Amino acid sequence: MTTEHTATASQQSQSRQEMGLTINMATKIFQSAEGSEVRAIDQASLEIRPGEFFVMLGPSGCGKTTLLRAIAGLETLDAGEIYLGSTRIDGIPPYSRPVNTVFQSYALFPHLTVAENVAFGLEMEGQSRSDIRKRVQEMLDLVHLGNRGTRKPDQLSGGQQQRVALARALAKSPKVLLLDESLSALDFKLRRQMQVELKRIQRETGITFVFVTHDQEEALSMGDHIAVFSKGRPEQIGTPEEIYNKPVNRFVADFIGDINFIEASKAANNAVTISTTELPVEQDLSKIPVGSSLTLAVRPENISLGPAVESALCGTIASQTFMGANMRCEIQLDGGATILVRVPPPFDFDILHEHGQVSLSILPQHLRAVDQ
Repeated sequence: MTTEHTATASQQSQSRQEMGLTINMATKIFQSAEGSEVRAIDQASLEIRPGEFFVMLGPSGCGKTTLLRAIAGLETLDAGEIYLGSTRIDGIPPYSRPVNTVFQSYALFPHLTVAENVAFGLEMEGQSRSDIRKRVQEMLDLVHLGNRGTRKPDQLSGGQQQRVALARALAKSPKVLLLDESLSALDFKLRRQMQVELKRIQRETGITFVFVTHDQEEALSMGDHIAVFSKGRPEQIGTPEEIYNKPVNRFVADFIGDINFIEASKAANNAVTISTTELPVEQDLSKIPVGSSLTLAVRPENISLGPAVESALCGTIASQTFMGANMRCEIQLDGGATILVRVPPPFDFDILHEHGQVSLSILPQHLRAVDQ
């Protein structure tokens, strides 16, 4: 686990006042049906800066939703701490935390109008009618539903219902807004639109958003920072560019987008040997002994094809598929391994044909050794 976001306990205690949300060694254990312990959260630590869009990403069962629920107060930790600024909140009842949640189901009241749904939490706080009316209109305008206040939820589209739930959650001005797979019920096109909307709303309000998803593209397009979860804790925390281009291990590399794993051996002078071809690597491999086996990761779009030449890494096009924005080619290397290459237009059909012999060029910064 790596990143500037992760901190020691002493660093956390010195700088909590400046930070948004701090999770320190959080642990949550459930009992399985067979009676064995399941560590849904396993000593997870991370820090979320105030005013950022933070994404917790991972497959089902990795602990991301359980941690989100612990921040909300809907799950009680077995160990660890959660701080908001300098205030420890993991012992505070959920209704007293300056945190609000937008669930996947939206949970709108069907018998209330849009405006009444947004006003509900404010009314529970006993705010004046004039203040409530003003705040409700502000929130509906923010989510571009200013003229839909008198409608009922069943008169709205799925995307509009999602925005009502968002407006209701934001109306009480939470310090942190938690979103649990809140776009997963939408169709593909609407989901894309709502990703842009959520990002805009987060920027305009300046509220810290913590977003849980299993969708890699969603995480990359929305997050300022991403925590990739596995087995109850973050494997890596970083910017989308860091997560995508510099994965710390094979799990992160494999979970984010398409990628090739190539078996190689360490050569001299910070280079690697694939088949019989030596290629330089930007990553520091000085601690790996020469001749050691290692696994390299390279994205399909970071491999260039050209005519076969004797001194280059070469292979044969086993198959190719036209994808519109690119040509998807499977290349069988002379050493036997098969890798995926995405070739952008214009397509050179002199070399792009099945059984064609090609050379593969990979820049040093695009080859990365990954742990198992």
